[in-house]
Amino acid sequence: MLLKSFPEVAADPGVTRQVLSDSPELMVVAFRFKEEGAQGKLHNHPHVQSTYVESGRFRFTVADESFDVGPGDSFVIPSQAMHGCECLQPGTLVDTFTPRRDDFL
Repeated sequence: MLLKSFPEVAADPGVTRQVLSDSPELMVVAFRFKEEGAQGKLHNHPHVQSTYVESGRFRFTVADESFDVGPGDSFVIPSQAMHGCECLQPGTLVDTFTPRRDDFL
């Protein structure tokens, strides 16, 4: 097993991103929301994404559905679905992507 160390980088205002592990087939990324109101802007991508709420509270929009999530919640975002979130309480989201998001490397 090869352990790598990835830097924490700015993703959006009030949000940082850190790749935790990756392979061509799978990537795990922590998104740390530092302040209430910080946003993960609406976007889409070809990757299937699973999101786990480690801490904090968030309002997500996926396609035409909005819902609130908190610690321990998890859900899947289909490939190409438009999605984004607003931070209601500072915390961390742990996202997995398949295949890997090369744009994060």
